[in-house]
Amino acid sequence: MSACGGTQHAAPPPPTISRSLASSLATQSDAVAAALAAGNSCRALTLARTLQRRTIAAINQHRVDAALQEQLASAVNALVARVHCAPPPVAPVHEDKHDEEHGRGKHKGHDKKHDGDD
Repeated sequence: MSACGGTQHAAPPPPTISRSLASSLATQSDAVAAALAAGNSCRALTLARTLQRRTIAAINQHRVDAALQEQLASAVNALVARVHCAPPPVAPVHEDKHDEEHGRGKHKGHDKKHDGDD
């Protein structure tokens, strides 16, 4: 029963996003996760920034319902903020062991004759 004349108002439809856009953004997000799982944080950051640019473009093109824009943009921005590019450590350079083994390394004067060694 309604108190005001018996008319019922239908709830507004929930906000939507096209299946193709949602799928594309999800695929890009999965690529970021895969890069992170593989230990490639620099690649993940590049992918996250691309996702961010594409999300902003979709919002600006009115492809994202107004009710979803803030939540979507916030989630993508938070993702970009959490990913930090940490290049893999560079292996230290070692001296050439071959030269050391053959007397061309640190041990100079190795072949000098000492007095009384005849």
